[in-house]
Amino acid sequence: MHDEQTGSWWQQITGAAIQGGLKGQKLTEVPSDEVSFGVWKRENPNGRVMRPDPKILAEDKYDPEDWESQVGKMRVTTSATLDNRLEPRAIVVGLTVGGQSKAYAFSAIEKQSPVLDFVGGKDIVLLLGDDKRSVRAFERDLDGKKLEFFIKPDTNEIVDAETGSVWDFSGKAVSGELTGKQLTKVQVIKDYWFDWKTYHPDAQLFGAGSR
Repeated sequence: MHDEQTGSWWQQITGAAIQGGLKGQKLTEVPSDEVSFGVWKRENPNGRVMRPDPKILAEDKYDPEDWESQVGKMRVTTSATLDNRLEPRAIVVGLTVGGQSKAYAFSAIEKQSPVLDFVGGKDIVLLLGDDKRSVRAFERDLDGKKLEFFIKPDTNEIVDAETGSVWDFSGKAVSGELTGKQLTKVQVIKDYWFDWKTYHPDAQLFGAGSR
């Protein structure tokens, strides 16, 4: 992508200018979520939604519904050395904490949510939404206490082992001793493995040694 003012080229994943008058500059990241509309609407019942541009819609210029699956079949071409521990276009959830980057195969999160880990000096938890598509991460340290989370089998609720409080997907305690408490969110991004590894060459992979 490029800006109209200087024509500089920018990397989408890092926000860094790689060519042009602003080369070396970096955009300030705005925290964001990549969640299903159902999750977003439940949390933001009065939220506004951008409508499709009627002109572009009429000209059929929007990506087709199967765009993601089609892109997933494309050949990977990169100057970086491919890390074959995962397929190049395997979907991963990447995060960076305390200067340390780590990737989690989406398939691993599907099998293991919640995922408890330690990254960049912080205890964190990754949660898979009930839509089985959305992923969020949070710090597990709260008021000096490290929380261990699990899914309660009979209710499918997110519960911490220390107090038995129930938590929602936004990282807020909705019942129990910690009701009203909010976990600190950790920014995550869903990406292809080859792409994440290209921009985070020293990133670790969950379930494997660093490389």
